[in-house]
Formats: sequence, C-alpha cells, structure tokens
Amino acid sequence: MICFSDNTFQSIFCCCCSVQKRQVRTQVSLSNDEVHSEKYSPHRRPWFSRPSHKKQHSRGHVQPSTRKPLPPLPASALAQERIQVKALFDFQPREPCDLALQRAQEYLVLEKPDSHWWKARDHLGNEGLIPSNYVTENKYTNLEIYEWYHRNITRNQAEHLLRKEAKEGAFIVRDSRHLGSYTISVFIRARRSAEATIKHYQIKKNDTGQWYVAERHLFPSVPELVWYHQHNAAGLLTRLRHPVGLMGGCLPATAGFSYEKWEINPSELAFVKEIGSGQFGVVHLGEWRAQVSVAIKAISEGSMSEEDFIEEAKVMMKLSHPRLVQLYGVCTQQKPLYIVTEFLENGCLLNYLRERRGKLGKEMLLSVCQDVCEGMEYLERNCCIHRDLAARNCLVSSTCIVKISDFGMTRRFNVGGFYRRKNAF
Repeated sequence: MICFSDNTFQSIFCCCCSVQKRQVRTQVSLSNDEVHSEKYSPHRRPWFSRPSHKKQHSRGHVQPSTRKPLPPLPASALAQERIQVKALFDFQPREPCDLALQRAQEYLVLEKPDSHWWKARDHLGNEGLIPSNYVTENKYTNLEIYEWYHRNITRNQAEHLLRKEAKEGAFIVRDSRHLGSYTISVFIRARRSAEATIKHYQIKKNDTGQWYVAERHLFPSVPELVWYHQHNAAGLLTRLRHPVGLMGGCLPATAGFSYEKWEINPSELAFVKEIGSGQFGVVHLGEWRAQVSVAIKAISEGSMSEEDFIEEAKVMMKLSHPRLVQLYGVCTQQKPLYIVTEFLENGCLLNYLRERRGKLGKEMLLSVCQDVCEGMEYLERNCCIHRDLAARNCLVSSTCIVKISDFGMTRRFNVGGFYRRKNAF
C-alpha cells in the first residue's frame, strides 16, 4: 500500500511482522547558486546534493530555487549578547523598568542597550535593566567573582581590614605593586612570644604561565592556587581559612538613575544643606526621592550660558569611572539649572589634606596620587581634557577614595588637532 502526503513517500512492507517507514526528501537543484552555498556552508549536509536520476515521488514539478542562501550569523556575536554574570552588589530598583540584584546571585544578560545599563533576566524569569558596573562576568578565572579578591586597595588598607576581622587565617588577595602579579595578605593570631601579625605573600607567575607562592606548588590559575592553600598551608604560616571581602559593602555610583533618564524632575529633589560654592554657583547636599544622597550644583544665572551647560552635561553623561564623580542627571526645565551628582562625604581634597597635615602616611598619599592618575588616564583615553585639575576640584569618599570633579572646563578635543597645536609651539 502506498500513501502520498505532500513530499513524503511512505512505504510499508510486511516482513517478519515489522513495519518500515521511509521518508524521501525532495531534492532541489541549486544550479549556479550551489557554488555560493558552499561559501557559507562549511559542512555540506549529505541530503543537500545534486539530484539523482531516480524517479522523484512528487505530485508536481518543483522549480529550482533562485535565492542565494543567507550566511549564518557569527556565533561570537550571538554569544556576546547573552552572557552569565554575577552580582557584586545589591541593587534596589528605582524605576519600574529596573531589575533587582542580589549580591553573589547569577543573571543572564539579554541586551546591552547602553554601556552603563544592561537588560538582564534572573533565575525566576524576571527581566529588567541593571547597572553594568554592579555585575561581572561569571567565569572561573575572573577574580572579581570571588569574595576574597580586592582590586584597588593598598597594603595599609588591607592590614586595617584584616585587623578588624582579627581571625586566624583571615585573608584577602589584592593587586600587587608589581604589574601582572597579586599579593595574599593573611592575619596570623598572636603566638606566645609575639603579637598578632599580618603576612604578605606575593603570587608570582613563571615562564610557563603557572602561578605559585611556593615554587614547589604550581597552579594554572589564581583561584586554584587559593583553593589549594585554603586546605594546605604548604609554605604559608597558616591555611587561608577565612576570606574577607568588601563585596556589597560600598555601593558604586550608577550612571544616571536609569537608562536614558538624565532629566530629573526638580520635585524629586530635597535640599538638605549648603556644602560649598564655586565659580558657577552654590552646591547643596540633597536627596533624590528620599533614597539617594546627592550633590546639587545650582548654576547661577549669567555665569554660564544654557548651551555651555548642556555641553558640559553631555560630556559628563558619556563618562563613567570609579575615579570620576558620577553624574546622576540634570534639571533644565526651570531656573536656576541644576547638575545632580554623587555625594562624597569627606569633601574636597584640598581641605582634606589641610586638616590632616602631617598625619597621612606615604601609603595614603601614594593612593591619592594613584586615584587621580587613574581618573585622568580614563579622561585621556576618552579624548577629554580637564583643563582645571587641582586639589580643590577633587573629592574624597567615606572610604578615602579620591575622585575628580568639576568638569566645567572639560572639553572634547580632536587628537590630531591637539598634537598639531602642541607641536606648533
């Protein structure tokens, strides 16, 4: 018995009480297009070949396709859009379109509509926007996913953190002063003849790309090295028993309060007190929606044109770095105009240094210089110049991190033109 259904040919044979079904696909001649398909198809499928001279079981004649097959999408582009990330900090939604983040939880990045805000999905299927600087790629070799890793802290800050923990084997891993290497700082509880101490062990890399503290114990990655020394002292005075982290302790500023929300409604701002004044107006400590502490810079009428104000805001909106004071938004619908930025508790660097003259160690002063250099390097990398860098235009956070502020004189410049002017003098 033979049955026809579109291009499907089914034959049933009675043999040992078994039924065999066979499906024959309609062969389509590619003629001249076959050459093009080979260009885009690395592996030819066995059924995608020239038609044989056998009788075709079809009801009608099938015209050869004249369409050129589309090339496949690059696999790398697809994979890049959807990556697994881990939250470094808690994040509470501020807008209906935001997605809550919980520290150490995993999320799937779906889209990147903006470099500062990504669309993501949590394990429950909820979707929304998250700040990109609150997450990091969830890869085993990415040190940022581990609680014990601290990127930018000094030796003194590491010791202060470990003494505060005061547990035998409490440890952190931090970037070393030697480029391309790391340091393990470990708290050693007091012995009979000595006080509690903190030991610093450098993690080095040999010529074959393996990491080690003691040369007899080599590892292909830093996380594997740390895992091993968590179970074996192997040359250290103690095992790495208690990882100490700052993850979630100090929330970084987000670029704006949400994606494409740079215009802030003045009614959402509450003025708390005046904290300073500058060339362009008075600066107030304030709150946005009674949630976020902000600095509100009012632009005095006549001190800056509205066009210059908008240009300044445009520059600041495109910049986001841990060593720059972050812009949250602007108010341009009324007078005076407002610039709303993150608030740093310790005020300007000039007053901070004057009040602590002679009390700051070399490590702290070096940290100040490093913070400013990192911020300026970021500006240079983004083709911006400040033109008014000074201690009075830098602010200090509650954790003594220095950030560059006052971008009133910042202007974008053409690199080629800049060098022409430079060489002309």
